[in-house]
Amino acid sequence: MSGNGVVIHLPGLFEEAEKNMSRGKGLEGWEKRLIISDRAHIVFDFHQAVDGVQEQQRQQQVGKNLGTTKKGIGPVYSAKAARSGLRICDLLADFQEFSERFKVLALQYKAMYPTLELDIDGELEMLKAYVERIKPMVRDGVYFMHKALHGPAKKILVEGANAALLDIDFGTYPFVTSSNCTVGGVCTGLGMPPQNVGEVYGVVKAYTTRVGIGAFPTEQDNEIGELLQTRGKEVGVTTGRKRRCGWLDLVLVKYAHMINGFTALALTKLDILDVFPEIKVGVAYKVDNELIPHVPANQEVLQKVEVQYEMLPGWNTDTSAARTFEELPENAQKYVHYIEEHLQVPVKWIGVGKSRESMIQLF
Repeated sequence: MSGNGVVIHLPGLFEEAEKNMSRGKGLEGWEKRLIISDRAHIVFDFHQAVDGVQEQQRQQQVGKNLGTTKKGIGPVYSAKAARSGLRICDLLADFQEFSERFKVLALQYKAMYPTLELDIDGELEMLKAYVERIKPMVRDGVYFMHKALHGPAKKILVEGANAALLDIDFGTYPFVTSSNCTVGGVCTGLGMPPQNVGEVYGVVKAYTTRVGIGAFPTEQDNEIGELLQTRGKEVGVTTGRKRRCGWLDLVLVKYAHMINGFTALALTKLDILDVFPEIKVGVAYKVDNELIPHVPANQEVLQKVEVQYEMLPGWNTDTSAARTFEELPENAQKYVHYIEEHLQVPVKWIGVGKSRESMIQLF
């Protein structure tokens, strides 16, 4: 289910589903299985165009952009907060009324960004064509979730789209996304009461990466970072940009845990560290030679922190064939235990490769 907190670009949704179907990803019949909240906001083509223009302006005026994906995310959430957005329920109600509001919104953007190229009638025509296709998928999300939670017992898995450090409130602002992708998004993004949140699983790589610009204290802008990048095939999913790589930053993972309250962790890509004789782990930050017990909110301060590292012995062994914890080399086991002890959170899964079979479950 796409919850109310999600924003949806309809052409993008269908394109992505069809692309994955052609790759044989087992998506046959997805249109019957996908459910969309009627309160989800719609990303229009002009939101994506505005995103591009805004990035261009930032580059010209400030000399640096935010590194957005240009998918219209910022502009559509801005419209949502400014209460001028349009939602799936609006598209499925009176199309005449929807068209009027759509034109008003489009012309507001045109007034702000005169270089914007708009095809108002063309986009409305396209949106009208989607009405019949999406109608069977759309539900009142709150009622749907309520029934799922109070009917016959079901397993409900909620996935956040972005990492904690990209959260609009808690991330490395302003280099963040526009929504709450920490655990609070489960309640606000689905309309689900907090008491129904059960286990909270943190997914964390065995090292740290970041795509685009923004502070990155443990970044290794050297051959170590390059090795992590090539071995881990680290490229941004949407943009194809190379991800920046560095040692595991436990200060940031601990910060994510303070916000989310992880009950267990999934530690992924442990096998990428197989070739390192020694492995560093960031365990504390110093500012002006003083240890600080928190993650600085201000970008400039975060850029300047001095990371305190703990040096751990590597294992120099291929771990990709391991299927149980005991099959991992001793130093790899120690690395996992070190993370658990530092965070006081158990590791439930360890990933040692790309396939489903490459996931070691510990309990």
